[in-house]
Amino acid sequence: MSSAAADLTPVAQLPVGKGRRRFTVDALFTDHRPQAVGVSDLPTAKEIRLDRIEPDPDQPRRTFDPVKLAELAESIRLEGVLQPIAVRYDDARDIYVVLHGERRWRASRAAGQETIAAIVREVPEERRLIQQLMENIVRDDLNAVDRAAALRALKTQLDDAPWEQVAEAVGIRRSRLFQLLGTEKLPDAAREDIRAGRLSEKQSRALQGLPPHQQEALRAAIVEGDLPAEEGMRLARGLRAAQVPDDPDAIAVALASLRAIPDPALDRAAHGDDASALLAAIATAASGDRAAASALSRAADLAGAPVYDPDRLRAEVLALARSLARAPESDLRPGGSGHAPLAALCGTLDAVLTRRG
Repeated sequence: MSSAAADLTPVAQLPVGKGRRRFTVDALFTDHRPQAVGVSDLPTAKEIRLDRIEPDPDQPRRTFDPVKLAELAESIRLEGVLQPIAVRYDDARDIYVVLHGERRWRASRAAGQETIAAIVREVPEERRLIQQLMENIVRDDLNAVDRAAALRALKTQLDDAPWEQVAEAVGIRRSRLFQLLGTEKLPDAAREDIRAGRLSEKQSRALQGLPPHQQEALRAAIVEGDLPAEEGMRLARGLRAAQVPDDPDAIAVALASLRAIPDPALDRAAHGDDASALLAAIATAASGDRAAASALSRAADLAGAPVYDPDRLRAEVLALARSLARAPESDLRPGGSGHAPLAALCGTLDAVLTRRG
């Protein structure tokens, strides 16, 4: 065989001798550069015309902030879409449907783009809503009202499964699920504020359980004053404690009074000085004043104090005694780190025991 003929022999068939390595044809087309190590191509990655994509009518997001959408469109004009969207192919209609990334698709259209990078996935129908919910819940970019509606739709899709199973399906705690579902009980104006970002889900909890006119008045006060959630809860407790009738004028007067007279104990507790706030409130309530007792109850709620338990009280006193037995004498003298809280506790106990002794 001539040397020319030998050159035509496929690499995969070259004899393997001493000092020779066997190569396959596929090896010739493998990327051996350092940047290719641990990297594989995605056969489902596409560049798809925008007019061949449509949004999913069943996706949980129902609200798109026009200002943020315009900002995203401007960003896409400058830099393009930085992260591909995910779509599925609808064979019956020959169209691609958005699974994740509808905001990027909408903003790309607004930016005048013709195509968008997309990853094509085949996702079973029963898994689509779960995946969309998981993405939005983990990223926390879906408002609480839309989340609650999607969770209820998922419950239906799962053959009316227990709420525990729904929470497990999307990876959230059962308590968190019921917090989201609580937004369904709010008035329309409050739900719209949540969708628009004017009212947070945490702020809205103060409205739950109030009569309709009180809900509306407190909602307006929270939104207009941008009140923190703790202040909203304080005002709600004040309305309940005062047994304000569900009349707009009476509610307006009550809210003005509650906001004009801040509760020092609550203010301190809100800023993290829970122990001092509670001790001061306990000492004041020991005088028998009903208003002071009401303030104590609110301060205890704000500090997360558990229900009274005599066994727990004995255990806490024993724990304190053990700590005192080990405490350096210098810490218990005036100016020491333990003197101020112990002095406050001493004064509180004196007031309580004098009143009840």
